[in-house]
Amino acid sequence: MSSLLNTNVYDYMNVLDKAADAAWLRNDCISNNLANVDTPGYKREDVDFEAQLKRALGASRYTTMDEKVAVLNNKDLRPKAYTDYAGYSYRADGNNVDVDVENVYLAENQIRYNGLMTSINQEFTNLQTVMK
Repeated sequence: MSSLLNTNVYDYMNVLDKAADAAWLRNDCISNNLANVDTPGYKREDVDFEAQLKRALGASRYTTMDEKVAVLNNKDLRPKAYTDYAGYSYRADGNNVDVDVENVYLAENQIRYNGLMTSINQEFTNLQTVMK
């Protein structure tokens, strides 16, 4: 079993784990945005994990996806929330949260999170099959 831990079997699992963490954080941000829809001057928050992942994977061009994932540094894939100051304010009080847009983002994020959980479960199922 220790030889299994020293291989790159878990490389994709690590990326899926970080992506799931980002989706969870995004869900928190969207929930916070919806809770502050009536707060004057509030600026919406979001998470930009996809850009981090794209930069990390794009750093090693002309290699296979397996090689790109194998050399990823997990420290480069830490999901972080940011405040959207550039977003237009829909109201005179400076708040830039649109309830309809946030609900669309929430639905999109829930679908993404469910897909990530399905992928993670499938990876564990594959590992169990191989170990039998």
